[in-house]
Amino acid sequence: MKIRLFTIPNMLTLGNLVCGASAAIAILTSGDFRLAFWLVAASAIFDFCDGFAARLLKSTSPIGVELDSLADMVSFGLVPSVAMFTLYGGAPQLSQLSENVMAWGGYLNLIIVAFSALRLAKFNVDDTQTSEFCGLPTPANGLFCLSLAMLAQTGEIMLAKEVVLAISIVMACLLISPIRMFALKFKFFGWKGNEIRYSFIVVCAILLAAFTKYAVPAIIMLYIVISAVRWIIKLRKA
Repeated sequence: MKIRLFTIPNMLTLGNLVCGASAAIAILTSGDFRLAFWLVAASAIFDFCDGFAARLLKSTSPIGVELDSLADMVSFGLVPSVAMFTLYGGAPQLSQLSENVMAWGGYLNLIIVAFSALRLAKFNVDDTQTSEFCGLPTPANGLFCLSLAMLAQTGEIMLAKEVVLAISIVMACLLISPIRMFALKFKFFGWKGNEIRYSFIVVCAILLAAFTKYAVPAIIMLYIVISAVRWIIKLRKA
């Protein structure tokens, strides 16, 4: 079997990986959540474009699928875990537990990277996720965590250690949840069949224009709520 490594989709996937690795370095070396957020956002753009390019150029391949998961594991699994771990370390403490207990508790934030691995492995073998996702997509979780870290670093929001840890656990559980979440994948561009996608994009644009800094976490939460409500309605109909 002939394996082509340097295809356009694969190069875009490597762009995702390099941006994710750079985001991790930005956090670990200088604690720069703002730069890390924009690098993860760039990773998400590369992640969207590699799949689009593969379908457009008809160059999908098994190696591309594996490479995509490896890149996502770094950009949307490792980086948000590192961000929440670092954010936890600098956050104030509400409980009366000892500092040693709270310090060890910070490692629970790594549940994100563990559950991201499970999420990505499941996606690779689950053939029901072609038009929608089962569980929260890792890019959405990555953007949510990095946006919170950036807002906390700039003083826009205040998060205690306990809140940071609770967010990590909840988001990690959403990654492997059975909730079916709609995907922004367009097989065709007509309105019929894409109503929820186009409507969501319009709402996202409005939120970005109105709330700027706070828009990203609001958009991700809206995505989760809409998907959960849609999933519950489908279950009841079934």
